[in-house]
Formats: sequence, structure tokens, C-alpha cells
Amino acid sequence: MMVDRCLREFLEDLELERGRSQKTVENYGHYLRRFFAREKIKSAGDITENKVREFRLWLNRINGDGLSVRTRNYHLIALRMFLKYLAKRDIEALAAEKIELAKVPERDIDIPRHDDLERLLEAPEKMSLSAARRTRDRAMLELLFSTGLRVSELCALNRDSVDLARDEFSVRGKGSKIRLVFLSRAAKDALKKYLDSRGDIEEALFAGTQKKSASRRTIRLTTRQVERLVRRYAIVAGIPGKVTPHTLRHLFATDLLMNGADIRSVQAMLGHSSITTTQIYTHMTDRQLREVHKTFHNKQKK
Repeated sequence: MMVDRCLREFLEDLELERGRSQKTVENYGHYLRRFFAREKIKSAGDITENKVREFRLWLNRINGDGLSVRTRNYHLIALRMFLKYLAKRDIEALAAEKIELAKVPERDIDIPRHDDLERLLEAPEKMSLSAARRTRDRAMLELLFSTGLRVSELCALNRDSVDLARDEFSVRGKGSKIRLVFLSRAAKDALKKYLDSRGDIEEALFAGTQKKSASRRTIRLTTRQVERLVRRYAIVAGIPGKVTPHTLRHLFATDLLMNGADIRSVQAMLGHSSITTTQIYTHMTDRQLREVHKTFHNKQKK
């Protein structure tokens, strides 16, 4: 079967049957078309181990330095899923198990200190903004830290998504998986204050205004807008390094682990499909424990 037709049907299956986001579908299409074009793949039978090896070498050498290990693996993950799809359709092709991923170096995430977090949460109060903006942005920051939401999940929330009579609500995450997230007292109070101040009818939980001709209308905040806001408040708070909404997700996870939460519970609250993804946070808390040991152990001999 011609590979172009197989690819089109595979991408449709990703979107309709697997519930992958439009962005994920676009990325998979890009990675696979790159492989097909580079290795002159016309049919499923043209995909061989040697072709895959040649493509991996090209990815490793592109532009002199090659692509990062993670980006190279994204290409291979897409190809592996495509081959699994072909096998499910009984289309003869290379076995997906033949595709091995490169070993990814351990991620090193720079997590702000607790006092940095407090300054970040208070940053909207330090700026010359309207009361409505300060209230909205404080609620947004508190919610990100309280729940560990991804920025896309935060922006997709509607007003009726969050029931303040309860300290929990459901959110639809990656792969359309639904999980339960929980509100801290601070997040609940900030959200109530924000919602009580709203005078518009926009359904989005977090909304801003956009100028259109001579009028202004209220619309849902985008992920880019939230990312810019978090960066701005990090600068106001004097936090060094890059700070993003995902930084608050990291802080949420490490805060739980440092206070005794088990890793399986943290995995569930983050919505990770694999515990391997969650385990990065155990390495970070291990580093913190080493610092505690160095600071407090056997001080009387010093």
C-alpha cells in the first residue's frame, strides 16, 4: 500500500480514535514525512532496518551538531507508532519492536526556592495593574501551583469546571484522560475572589480583553499569554533563570514528594501515563536531601 495513504489514515486514527491533540497529530505528520522524503519511502514495504539506521545517522549529523536526543527520539516514536498501526491493519512492514530509542540523559530542572515561589505568587500585587487583573493573575498562579495543571489544561477550563463548594474538580489532560485535581485553601480563596469580581459573560475561567475596532471584548486567555504573564511576574519577583507555567508544575510535584507523598500518587495527580516521567522528581528531591545532610549532619564535630 502507498505510504501517503497509510500516513493520512494513521493521522486520522490518532485524532479520532486515540484522541490526540491537533498539535500532536501535526508533529507526527512532520516527523514521518521527513523520514519518508529523506529515505525515499514510497510504500510500507520500503521501511527497512537499514533505512531507519540511515535516517538516525542523518538526524544525528544534521546541521553539523545534529538534533537533540529528545528530538531524535520524537521522530522514532512517531515511526514506531506508525508501524504498530500498520501491523494492526495487517499491512506488511518492519516490526515496531525493531525501532530502539536513544538513551536520554537525565533531565536537570532548576527549581526555584520556596521563598522565590512566595514572591512569584505575590508579584501581581507589586505591579501597576487594575484590581481585576491583579485578582485574575493571582488566582491563575495559585491554581497552577495548587493543582500541577499543564498550561493548556488551565486555559481550557471554564467557569463551571471548578466547583468551589468542593476542593476538587476533574480535568481532561493529554490523550483525553480525565483526572482529579485538588484546590489548596489559598487557591480556593483566590479563585472565589476572582470569580466574584467578574462582570462579563465569557465562559472561560481565565479571560482577558481584546480590542476589536472601537470596542473591547472578553476572550479566553491563550497558552502564550499565560506563559508571558508568568515570565513577567518571575522578573518582578527577581527569580533568576527561565520560569514558565511548567515550573509551577515542577514545584507542585517536588513539594508533594518533599512532604512525604508517594510517587504513585504524584504520578496520578500529574496525569503521567508512565511513572518513569514522574521519577525525575525523585532525583531532584534526592539532591535536596543531600544538601540537608551536608547542612545538619554531625555539626558538633565541625
